Amino acid sequence: MNAVLALLTTERARPEPVRRAPWAWRLAVGTVCFGAFMGQLDASIVTLTYQPLRTEFHSTPAAVEWVSLSYLLTLTAILVPVGRLSDARGRKLMYLYGFAVFTIASAACGLAPGLAALVVFRVVQAVGAALMQANSVALVTTSAPPGRMRAALGMQAAGQALGLALGPTVGGALVSAVGWRWVFGVNVPIGVLALVAGHYLLPRTRQCTGGGRIDLPGVLLLGGSTTAALLALSVASGLGLPIWSAALLAVAAVGAGWAFLRRQRACARPLLDLALLRERRLGPGLLGGLCGYLVLFGPLVLVPLALARTGSTPLATGLVLTALPLGFALAATGAERLLPAGWSDGRRGQLGAAGCVLALALLAALPMRADLLPLPLGLLGLALGIYVPANNTQVMRAIPTSSAGTGGGMVNMTRGLGTAIGVAAVTLAMHLAPGTGPTAAALTLLAFALLALATTLRPPR
Repeated sequence: MNAVLALLTTERARPEPVRRAPWAWRLAVGTVCFGAFMGQLDASIVTLTYQPLRTEFHSTPAAVEWVSLSYLLTLTAILVPVGRLSDARGRKLMYLYGFAVFTIASAACGLAPGLAALVVFRVVQAVGAALMQANSVALVTTSAPPGRMRAALGMQAAGQALGLALGPTVGGALVSAVGWRWVFGVNVPIGVLALVAGHYLLPRTRQCTGGGRIDLPGVLLLGGSTTAALLALSVASGLGLPIWSAALLAVAAVGAGWAFLRRQRACARPLLDLALLRERRLGPGLLGGLCGYLVLFGPLVLVPLALARTGSTPLATGLVLTALPLGFALAATGAERLLPAGWSDGRRGQLGAAGCVLALALLAALPMRADLLPLPLGLLGLALGIYVPANNTQVMRAIPTSSAGTGGGMVNMTRGLGTAIGVAAVTLAMHLAPGTGPTAAALTLLAFALLALATTLRPPR
């Protein structure tokens, strides 16, 4: 029994030949790329299951959107505390647990007997994703030699870009050929392979911080506030609850949010360091980051719903949708070489945000047809690929080095909230304007793009 417990709670060393090999760091970073690929593949693939889920389970769009929202809310609430726990207990150990949980939950999602069960399994899947995401950058930076760190992070970014770009096409092909369940089942063989590779190729954590205390009340208040707010939006989108419950949920969201902020002021190790927000560049930067991810993931919901009305197949929809993440991946990896070297992050952010405004104005003006959508979606992806990295760099530069870990957690939190709000906002717009829903949703996304642009126009210090 003690041997089993030790196996489950102790990080195992790499085999000596692997540890001594000059290319050992490449093997470790490549293993982390499995997680980067899986996370982004899942993020861009799930929305293609919405229409088949509605048909099979006789559900409304407001109910089906919780397949995404439950995942995003869980990820947002626990990413920061999971990171602290990993620093205390071992990053390799927590990363491998993340792969195991994510893989098992993916299989359960593929076998789900109903929509409620699928939502529960997605919550479990998000716990696994948090264990992976909270440790990925730390594993990359501690595995690579100091002179190869940028190359290592580039390899990870390439894995993320590949998963994001392939998601719509792979998802559309799977839904068309073998059904929505295989959208989740595709994670299983990748996860098993990554578990084996991680056991043998990832390095142990050299120094654990110990403790790892988690602000559980803060986690519960943050999760309660965001869940109540998005449930209120879902009720307004036709979830099937009495309309007066939306008002009660909105009050609960405000109350829990107020209690969360008070908790953060009093807590020794808060999830959200409010003192950092006194830096005048940080608040607008975080708001811009939220809008950026909202605009990135909103069309991943809008386009499948809009094209389903025209009779487009999932495969055709996936091919159309690929233009967005492909443009994002190309710009995120190539903008550094193509844009003038003297341009500041602020100027790059302005260019990217202005491109988002132009692309979404075009999306709102054009008919929602498969032959017309690749142009605005590709342009939007290119613009976001310029805007998001520039915004993230500005945010992290506004944070003191001593608070980089907390700042990174705040960035991840705003990403998750932006993605969740994008899903909810598009669903609400489609419900409130049945006849012109796609145009209304595109105009909603345009409003957030304008807000992102406004955050880049603040005067310099």
